[in-house]
Amino acid sequence: MNIKKYVLGSFLFVVGLTASAQKFAYVDTEYILKHMPEYKSSLTQLDGLSKLYQKQIDDSFADIDRMYKTYQADQVLLTDEMRRRRENDIIEKEKKAKEMQRQKFGPDGELFQMRTKLIKPIQEKVTTTIAETAKNKFIDFVFDKSSESTMMIYASSNYDISNDVIIRLGYKPGTLVN
Repeated sequence: MNIKKYVLGSFLFVVGLTASAQKFAYVDTEYILKHMPEYKSSLTQLDGLSKLYQKQIDDSFADIDRMYKTYQADQVLLTDEMRRRRENDIIEKEKKAKEMQRQKFGPDGELFQMRTKLIKPIQEKVTTTIAETAKNKFIDFVFDKSSESTMMIYASSNYDISNDVIIRLGYKPGTLVN
């Protein structure tokens, strides 16, 4: 029994020594990104594209609504063949509008692809700079304070290297891009 306590105690002591030798830091990537004009520009571009796509889709559904209301008003005057043709036209136009919506806003849609094209290089630049900053400061682990998946209950500001990353990216801390 004593040998088990000794082994367990030794193991915990070694783990404690190893953990105390490691350096931790955190960044706030949202804060860092707000200092980057290219990020702000990309978001503005994506917002404009999103509004354009939404207007196209809204216009298409408004046309469908007008077609349907006209059909309802004219329905009593139409032959069976004319009614079927009008109904098919409305159904077909609605299918096309839904397909356009999927193509623009779907998981593989144009907006998602544009977001990847514009934002991914910025994120890679920030990630690379964080890694370089951590290596230069001999930091073993860096956590993202703004990430939803990692939660920090407490963090001393002594370990926040966000401003160091902003400086290495060539920007001035405290000058947020509006």
